[in-house]
Amino acid sequence: MMRGPMTILRTLAVTAALLAPSGCGITYISTRVSDEAEGMDVRVVPITPEMVLIANSQPYAPRSLPAAFYQTAGMGSPRGTGTLPEPPAFPQLAPQPLDLRPPPRVEPGPYRLGTGDVLRLVVAAGQQIDPLTGATEGTTTMQELTIRDDGAVSMPQVGPVDMAGLTVEEAENRLFSRMIDAGLDPNFSLEISGYNSQRAAVGGAVGSPRTVALTLNPPTLNEALTAAGGITARDAEFASIRIYRQGELYQIPLDDFRARPDLQGLPVLAGDAIYVDTTYDLDRAQTFYQRQLDVIALQRTNRQAALSEMQTEMNLRRSVLGEQRDNFRTLSDLGAVERDYVYLAGEVTRQTRWPLPFGRQATLADALFDTGGFRADTGNPAHIYVLRASTNPAEFGAVTAWHLDGRSAAALTLATRFQMRPDDILFIEQQPVTRWNRAMQQTIPSFINTVVAATDN
Repeated sequence: MMRGPMTILRTLAVTAALLAPSGCGITYISTRVSDEAEGMDVRVVPITPEMVLIANSQPYAPRSLPAAFYQTAGMGSPRGTGTLPEPPAFPQLAPQPLDLRPPPRVEPGPYRLGTGDVLRLVVAAGQQIDPLTGATEGTTTMQELTIRDDGAVSMPQVGPVDMAGLTVEEAENRLFSRMIDAGLDPNFSLEISGYNSQRAAVGGAVGSPRTVALTLNPPTLNEALTAAGGITARDAEFASIRIYRQGELYQIPLDDFRARPDLQGLPVLAGDAIYVDTTYDLDRAQTFYQRQLDVIALQRTNRQAALSEMQTEMNLRRSVLGEQRDNFRTLSDLGAVERDYVYLAGEVTRQTRWPLPFGRQATLADALFDTGGFRADTGNPAHIYVLRASTNPAEFGAVTAWHLDGRSAAALTLATRFQMRPDDILFIEQQPVTRWNRAMQQTIPSFINTVVAATDN
């Protein structure tokens, strides 16, 4: 049976009037934060600068990444072998009295550390009380540090420290800074206990051919010869001291050497090859120098092989560490790794669970904005809550609702200081107009269906 338009409108109005009193409570129920919850005590606390300190006082240790994420493939870096010194230049001499061609006098400067040098580090360890006298006396610990091929020493407390090329004073300053950075007591002393990086070779007509180590006080030419057992040449007429230095060959006749203190006091430099020759020709000297070059070449070849093996080992370790890290990421993506989560609900961009980061504290701002923030069209910035259940069994799960009023943009700075805890719930209430709009979206279709059913009858 068909009815007129006025009848339909009257029916619609009557239906709306009948449904209006019961209203939104029947058609739409929204989630709110209330201090009244069945069987649960809810306490709403505003987030203020003072309350942030209280909220953050709840202890929490962030989970750590596996050790593979903190390890490196190795210490230092391989270096090239460099170039070998040029062969010595041999002058063309005719049979005549030996010429005096001394090397230029060069001041060696301060001793600079190099590969193989050993440093003795003495560190203050604390105070001890003598049980008999009651007096206090300091204790120390000592360790030997060897400079590696990459120019660094390894200290468990601070890691590798580059030392090559430094004077002792510069090394002390660098070590002092590294110990301060590591939070250690910088009360220490440093000295060289093994001189191995700077040497000079002495051979020929000497009592005991050897290599002479250069120390803080470089030896003179006379001291180097004395350390090798002294000169054993019987006939000084054609005897000479030949010095190979940086590609040049110098010559000091033995008579001149014995007569002149300035020649005896010439400083010996690192890498010098000193040969006391008792013949006029340079064949034996050349053989000696060539042997020295062969030794240098062999040492550097061995070093290059060792560095190549170290590089291969480092590459293998990098591959293992990379695989361990990839496996951890895969397990984490599959949910097989224990994580701490914060849950987002209400008028947020996406309702989800957000994992707390490894190794650091996360804030309310991190959780809110890392997931896209809240919906400005439906969310109420005046009602942003962090719901945190009590961990005290005596409180039977009482909940603290930390309330942030974000209507003032300045109040959002508190979100950057408020630290999140595992199982916190970040909840944003909806705006009143959003609640009314959603209620109407559910109510109006029911009105229309009722009117249509009424008109059909």
